[in-house]
Amino acid sequence: MDTLSSIKVFRQVVESGSFIAAAERVDLSTAMVSKHVMHIEKRLGVRLLNRNSRKLSLTEPGRLYYERCKTMLDSLEATELELGTLSTVPRGTLRITAPSWIGGSRRFAMVIAEYRRRYPEIVVDASFEDRIVDLVDEGYDLALRVARGPDSLASGLVARPLAPATFYLAASHEYLERKGVPKSLEDIARHEFVAIGSLNALHLRGPTGVVEVPVPIVLRYRSMTGVAHAVAAGIGIAPLPAIYFEDPVLKDALIPVLSEYPMREATMYITYVSRKYLSLKIRTFIDFCVEWVSTHTLPKPPAAR
Repeated sequence: MDTLSSIKVFRQVVESGSFIAAAERVDLSTAMVSKHVMHIEKRLGVRLLNRNSRKLSLTEPGRLYYERCKTMLDSLEATELELGTLSTVPRGTLRITAPSWIGGSRRFAMVIAEYRRRYPEIVVDASFEDRIVDLVDEGYDLALRVARGPDSLASGLVARPLAPATFYLAASHEYLERKGVPKSLEDIARHEFVAIGSLNALHLRGPTGVVEVPVPIVLRYRSMTGVAHAVAAGIGIAPLPAIYFEDPVLKDALIPVLSEYPMREATMYITYVSRKYLSLKIRTFIDFCVEWVSTHTLPKPPAAR
């Protein structure tokens, strides 16, 4: 009887809590599962499990053996995955999450289109949400996130910087005709602002460094796309990603204001759980994004009109 197979069956018995449940998991008869466990016990000369009609429990040697076996099997599985990806074509489903203003942009669609042309056997499953998604709990392979620094991102993730994420204050023609064009930071107090989430102040870069400016909020959104459309509708001023100034639907409606006071710099990161044992689908997408950013011009807002 193969010892490695018996070890795998033993682990299933412990984790399933019974011989019957383990048999269903490994597609063997209950009698064969029992034989695998007995094979290990005979080989080691110790009893690993206490058995009765109601439940199973590990003996002290059994507990030690289980922990060592679990570590060994997990390491073996990871090694097989790493070796297997070295000689195969990237394939499978790649689950990505990104903020809505990134995912809904034409640029992101161009990135995905070019990536799919290069790796046609990969299916991209993308979710665009303006919240922090737990990659492990929700089963995502990687995320695109914008933050002022890696320390602002969730701990435990690998964060690879991709490009600056520049934001500019924007308003509509109609709003500026009605409320006037702000000429200085002091003018901000008499204007109305649309906010993303809990934003209550702007951090603007001026001649003396970063200045925090409280702003009067008249409308809040949980979506950056909602903020952009509210600005275009003339509700107020808001900081918007530069990518909106090239959006076919919005670019003619948005006017940058106070452009001599840009927002505090942020960075777009690509984040994932671990550097170890990356599947080809994850590794190729990371490398492709780094390459794409290095060969394409970043979006810039038009000059103030």
